[in-house]
Amino acid sequence: MEDFFLIAEISSAFNKDGFVKVKSHSDFPERFFLLNKIYIDIFGERRLFFVEDVDRIEDYFILKFKNFDSNVDVEFLVGSALFVNKKDVVQLDDDTHFIHDLIECKVFFNTKFFGKIVDVLSLTSNDVYVVENENGEQTLIPAITEIVLDINIKEKIIRLKQDFNEFSDDEN
Repeated sequence: MEDFFLIAEISSAFNKDGFVKVKSHSDFPERFFLLNKIYIDIFGERRLFFVEDVDRIEDYFILKFKNFDSNVDVEFLVGSALFVNKKDVVQLDDDTHFIHDLIECKVFFNTKFFGKIVDVLSLTSNDVYVVENENGEQTLIPAITEIVLDINIKEKIIRLKQDFNEFSDDEN
């Protein structure tokens, strides 16, 4: 089964010519100008659409799909999620990762299992990992180089720096 990745949602029809207004969920807005095709979730199935034109207005993108030439043609798409397939995902630098790749990573402090990442909060200063231990307790860990030693996505393992004593057993 082919993997799909959410990048946006259609918020409204844009004009009488069949354009739709799209709210991006991507950290890479320039990607919309490179789209030739996109998958739209329609009644639980992902359908292939070909992108004919793209424009940007403030925080939104305006897309036109091939063979959709009026606002009536696109009205049923409002509220639909837009996806790309795995081969069309933006390629990241070696030291950056997709959130979906971080989820379920096991976090270790020293050699001790600390928990699994269950969510990633994207804050203005840095991301924060929400790590849940075996008892269901959650801890927030800033995703910064002063704390994170390394990330191995293939093995789904994140190691915290050994000299970071915030999580040591000694509460003094």
